[in-house]
Amino acid sequence: MKRFGGNPAVDGATFAVEEGTITALIGPNGAGKTTCFHCISGFLRLDGGTIEFAGASIARLSPPAIVRRGLVRTFQIPQELSSMTVLENCMLGAGAQRGERPWEPLFRAKRVACEERAHEAHAREMLRLVTLDELAHERAGNLSGGQKKLLELARALIARPKLVLLDEPAAGVNPTLALQLVDHIRRLQRELSVTFLIIEHNMEVVTRLTDTVVVMSAGRVLTEGAPSAVMADPAVQDAYLGSQYR
Repeated sequence: MKRFGGNPAVDGATFAVEEGTITALIGPNGAGKTTCFHCISGFLRLDGGTIEFAGASIARLSPPAIVRRGLVRTFQIPQELSSMTVLENCMLGAGAQRGERPWEPLFRAKRVACEERAHEAHAREMLRLVTLDELAHERAGNLSGGQKKLLELARALIARPKLVLLDEPAAGVNPTLALQLVDHIRRLQRELSVTFLIIEHNMEVVTRLTDTVVVMSAGRVLTEGAPSAVMADPAVQDAYLGSQYR
């Protein structure tokens, strides 16, 4: 449960994401999807209810603590540091690093350097998986919108997560790259054993990519199931998809 000024944005929305799957969270604008993501990732505190991840409640944990548990997220608008390189942006996703502590480079310089080389190697591998390895030394601000989405994905994956929340990965991306994103996500899910929960409005992406679709409306779960079954549900057509799916 999450309210803003007494108005419920998420109101008893209950659903589960099965490990090893790709689940889509869809619904009309204002359905509560992004608020749901904010609550799951710790950016907003619940007003009621609970959130369980890997068998434990994470409802009152901070975002960094949730990331340490293995749950990370991306944003609809990429959050790259434009003046840093693609590789440097990706390495930031590795989380707490010895070199961030002021005394470590002074007293444990070799250990800090060793850790940084390991993070760099891992970041390069993640960039290779999303086909950005040739742009590793390009400024992140020079990337196209679609490439920035891929960088967000690589930066999330460097934390070795169990679950990744993707907020509209195909938004603002040309149709060709959107389908490439589908291939990337499906391959990463298979090769890295990562579970994905995705907010997406592109129904072609949803039907091609996901195992399960959860439909939200007015802060509640309207229905859930396989993409084909959800698309054929008259209630979903009326609330969200429109007459073209009748």
